[in-house]
Amino acid sequence: MKKLWGGRFTKTAEEWVDEFGASISFDQELVLEDLEGSIAHVTMLGQCGIISNEDSELIKKGLLALQEKANNNELEYSVKLEDIHLNLESKLTDMIGPVGGKLHTGRSRNDQVATDMHLYLRKQTSTVIQLINEMQNALLTQAKAHVETIMPGYTHLQRAQPISFAHHLMAYFWMLERDKERFQESQKRINVSPLGAGALAGTTFPIDRELTAELLGFQGIYENSLDAVSDRDFILEFLSASSMLMMHLSRLGEEIILWSSQEFRFIELDDAFSTGSSIMPQKKNPDMAELIRGKTGRVYGNLMGLLTVLKGLPLAYNKDMQEDKEGMFDTVKTVTGSLKIFAGMIESMKVNTNQMETATKNDFSNATELADYLSGKGIPFRESHEIVGQLVLTCVKKQCYLADLSLDEFKEAHPLFEADIYEVLNPVTAVQRRNSAGGTGFEQIKLALQKAEAKMN
Repeated sequence: MKKLWGGRFTKTAEEWVDEFGASISFDQELVLEDLEGSIAHVTMLGQCGIISNEDSELIKKGLLALQEKANNNELEYSVKLEDIHLNLESKLTDMIGPVGGKLHTGRSRNDQVATDMHLYLRKQTSTVIQLINEMQNALLTQAKAHVETIMPGYTHLQRAQPISFAHHLMAYFWMLERDKERFQESQKRINVSPLGAGALAGTTFPIDRELTAELLGFQGIYENSLDAVSDRDFILEFLSASSMLMMHLSRLGEEIILWSSQEFRFIELDDAFSTGSSIMPQKKNPDMAELIRGKTGRVYGNLMGLLTVLKGLPLAYNKDMQEDKEGMFDTVKTVTGSLKIFAGMIESMKVNTNQMETATKNDFSNATELADYLSGKGIPFRESHEIVGQLVLTCVKKQCYLADLSLDEFKEAHPLFEADIYEVLNPVTAVQRRNSAGGTGFEQIKLALQKAEAKMN
């Protein structure tokens, strides 16, 4: 098969070399974007009088026919034609004749592929934002149901202070809100048109770049043709935002794995998001949470891979940049799949409220309440901290908890302790009283839920 660019060459590469250099195995993912960009380009060529209106309409008709075939998965591709651009141009020429060759007037595969990826990421970024919304809604639904569900809060994975389960879930809501903002902010850099930049220097044809940008729904054009074809910052930004998002999902995944274990038993995952064991009949494994935790690594790898490809790369286009696509496609698939799984997993999980509350009573996570109690009566906090530390040590030696001590034992530690200390030690009271802005107090959580709902509208 004669290469579309083969006029300069006197011999062809061996088949295995063609296969190594070809990108059609993965860039066929861009088929609809490539056709969309070509339709806008040929419309502009006709309106600018670069080709006749008759030729423009004939080419556009052929492209629309290919678009229908693509939507129906009826297109087959050849490695000999290297990439999605040459495959589609060849099919177009087969369909409408030599006039199809006029489609490539005033453009290069360099600005063409850049345009394709801008169109692709614009669509996929909107999808990711919508899926983040869906996961946030799942978190909100569970949080609303568990404002007054008490659980241990942890630092260093050691029980620290009792908190509301809703408060814990809402921490992830706000992480996701920052993720969403990062994707939203990146859209203005994605939504810029490189089409018409040519290979690197623009074109001698009197094209109208603003027209193609408008036809494709872009907000503007790249101001520099070299920058237009060599820029992959918008992909790096997507991969970076995706890596942070996956990091947040991985953290939540780890907690779900812990919470669903026999040691915690705070939650039970729905069967749809769990698997069994091939040898142990009793097992119910949190496989989806584990898998997402693992897939975080491949998203990080995609970011590092492209950063490395671009490091020290001279302007403008280089074949190295063919490596910009597979990681992008893989990240889109991984992120969208992970968000869908998490939304369903959070929405359907059963919360064992009694187990959570019991856990807050069989520990020393209420110790800070004693220190605050004394400090509220005028004792310096560092002195209060020392007094309560001694009480905890007493409990450890007696193998009991703070609420098990008698009032006399409290008064022996400090005379300012009164009978109301037992109410202060109640985990529910401990949570309820923490009403500083952004705290775990029930009133603060209700306010936070209102603010979160406002973000979703």
